[in-house]
Amino acid sequence: METNRQKKIGSVLQKDLVDILQGEVRKNGIPNLVISVSKVSVTSDLSVATVHLSIFPPEKAPELLAAIKTNTPLIKHDLSQRVRLQLRKVPNLTFFIDDSLDYIEKIDKALAGKENPIENRDLLEKRKKS
Repeated sequence: METNRQKKIGSVLQKDLVDILQGEVRKNGIPNLVISVSKVSVTSDLSVATVHLSIFPPEKAPELLAAIKTNTPLIKHDLSQRVRLQLRKVPNLTFFIDDSLDYIEKIDKALAGKENPIENRDLLEKRKKS
């Protein structure tokens, strides 16, 4: 259960991380790339923030995530300059790819296409876990 303080800190970090990441994309002139921070969750002791990123196009996601992870100290420094009046200590950042949109798209395709498990019950046997 997330407390109100965790939610507020998460939303402040989310807003500033969006500005930092999209600012870097614009500053470096990378065309056709969209980075959005879909969720930031902070631990109860406020020491670690888990950042979920949505990256479009998804083909660039693994290499971009690796670049973001190597630049985490610089991102944390920029973030600390932005929130220095609101937080005493900036949490450590861990970045992950948010694949929930891809998951939803796969479900939609499965239900709309030939592999609809609702209409074709034989497909359920193939999908059972071992």
